[in-house]
Amino acid sequence: MNNHKIPRCQIVPDADQQVAITIDGSEVMRWHFGHHYPRPFFHPVIGPSGANLVRMGHPGAPNHDHHSGLWFAHNTVESFNFWANGTGAQIRQKQWLDYIDSEEYAAMAVRLEYFDGHEEDALLEQDTITVVRPLENGEYLIELGLHLKSRQGPVTLKQTNFGLVAVRVAATVSEHFGGGTITNATGAQNEKNIFGLASKYMDYSGPVRTGIEATEINGITLFDHQSNFSYPSKWHVREDGWMGPSINRDKAYTIDTDRPLQLRYLLHVHDGPFEPAVAERQQDEFNLSAGWRVEKSTKKHRAWEILSNQ
Repeated sequence: MNNHKIPRCQIVPDADQQVAITIDGSEVMRWHFGHHYPRPFFHPVIGPSGANLVRMGHPGAPNHDHHSGLWFAHNTVESFNFWANGTGAQIRQKQWLDYIDSEEYAAMAVRLEYFDGHEEDALLEQDTITVVRPLENGEYLIELGLHLKSRQGPVTLKQTNFGLVAVRVAATVSEHFGGGTITNATGAQNEKNIFGLASKYMDYSGPVRTGIEATEINGITLFDHQSNFSYPSKWHVREDGWMGPSINRDKAYTIDTDRPLQLRYLLHVHDGPFEPAVAERQQDEFNLSAGWRVEKSTKKHRAWEILSNQ
């Protein structure tokens, strides 16, 4: 009999250009990269309660359908809008590079390309490494490593509130449409007290349904990393249910061909209300962590390999 042990954490490619990420056989996240979308995204992101904590689109504004769960985009790359839908610009997955199943984490590396809608060649290439690590009580961490390279000489990310990572939370989790609360690293709460202010992390927590008349509090804390050029970033965060660190809120940033842009973020998908002491510990651990890279592999049956920077 084969004694092979199936790892706790797995990357499971699916039909229709989707990839599931599972922990102990249950899906916690799903990556959508079909080219009929303006950009790839993660949806759902399942909380410890078993409910989806993110949403496709705004609960009351049809012109916000570009809000897609957990996603990557930017409002103005050179003169092209990769944030909104219908602009002609598109972020496409060129290929997946590596999938890792293990007891400690599941990891996925994919290569994305930014097309402006006018030229055949991509403006930017973004290698995206996602590492999902289980915690106790159904909680888990999502680490994101974004490596952006210019493909056509210097490319400028213009000054804007919008980009590069964002989360649209479920309606019940939002402050306005549900019973949620936004909290930044100083302990300030509510949009009017935290919008546009610098913070090393932001939390969005609120109630989700777990049964006919049962609800629980779940939430997502999104951490900036001290190596990011905008750290601590100023945040675009709204009571209607979304948050994102604005890397270009104050100034533009130019990516040169010989100087890629590297960004790191961490999300804690947690049970119960926001706990500042837990967030502070995770922020410190994240800042001290080594991060990840993807390289050509020398291993049998493996073309690329996700490696720790330790």
